[in-house]
Amino acid sequence: MLNIALLLIGGIVAALLVLELVFPHAAARFFLGLERRRSGLTRREATLDGIRTVWMEGGRGDTLVLLHGFGADKDNYVRVARYLTPHFHVVIPDLPGFGESERLLDAPYSFEDQTHRLRGILREMGIDRCHIGGSSMGGAIAALYGAHYPRHTLSRWLLAPAGVDGSEDSEMVAHYRATQVSLLLPTSVPDFRRVMELAVEIKPLLTPSIRKVLGERAIQDVTLHTRVFEEIALSEPINDTVRTSDVPTLVVWGELDRVLHPSGGPILDSVLPQSRLIMMPGVGHLPMVEDIAGSARAYIAFVQGLSNQTGM
Repeated sequence: MLNIALLLIGGIVAALLVLELVFPHAAARFFLGLERRRSGLTRREATLDGIRTVWMEGGRGDTLVLLHGFGADKDNYVRVARYLTPHFHVVIPDLPGFGESERLLDAPYSFEDQTHRLRGILREMGIDRCHIGGSSMGGAIAALYGAHYPRHTLSRWLLAPAGVDGSEDSEMVAHYRATQVSLLLPTSVPDFRRVMELAVEIKPLLTPSIRKVLGERAIQDVTLHTRVFEEIALSEPINDTVRTSDVPTLVVWGELDRVLHPSGGPILDSVLPQSRLIMMPGVGHLPMVEDIAGSARAYIAFVQGLSNQTGM
């Protein structure tokens, strides 16, 4: 019986290796599908507010909308969602211009433009009030969403958000100031590994097929995303807009962030009227990818604390 079991396991491993080597796109879909199912997420697609939008959805409770960063997509949250779906109805869209959602080739992509675009998308999803979280670019959008639509925002979870004025220059920002070239834009599929190494200190486990597919997509989008990055770089800082926003906010920043300097955390915390700051030791730019359980538990505890205070 043991020999049969070992043979079956060996056969499955061999089949997966063949899938990885011969059919990498199919392998990536397979492994991403496994991760999504483990987190209780289902892929959905529709035209919302005139934009073809793809998102993941699952769980029960108050709605929590999660927004990815520049050059990333909805699957940045697939592992942390495993901890969140027992507590929230989780909705994770690919923002317009990214992931599987529509590329709006002639549209503006500033933080403000994407914020108001998101409101239209969520309205057509039937989402009126929600918690909202975001990483990097998505964090800036989440911060502005709460400022512009406070009646529709229950709380914010900002993970190293972009757009914070007054912080020290990070490695990425210093390089862009000197060269006008973004280190977040890979020049080839193999170069995608360098981008990942810049973004994280604690490396996530990714199969070669997933790395390949993500790298290929990044190269296909390099022209559009170069323009998007330039628009983001010229966007107004979020400080003044969020200064009067009293939406309860948890700010989380990795102490080893090389993309957006960790000094942005205390600055943003001092600006927001109602916030809490967590600096994560040993973590880079993507806390929800690098410290999955710790990031999720911090936000769950934050929201539960709000519920205890207000009966929300």
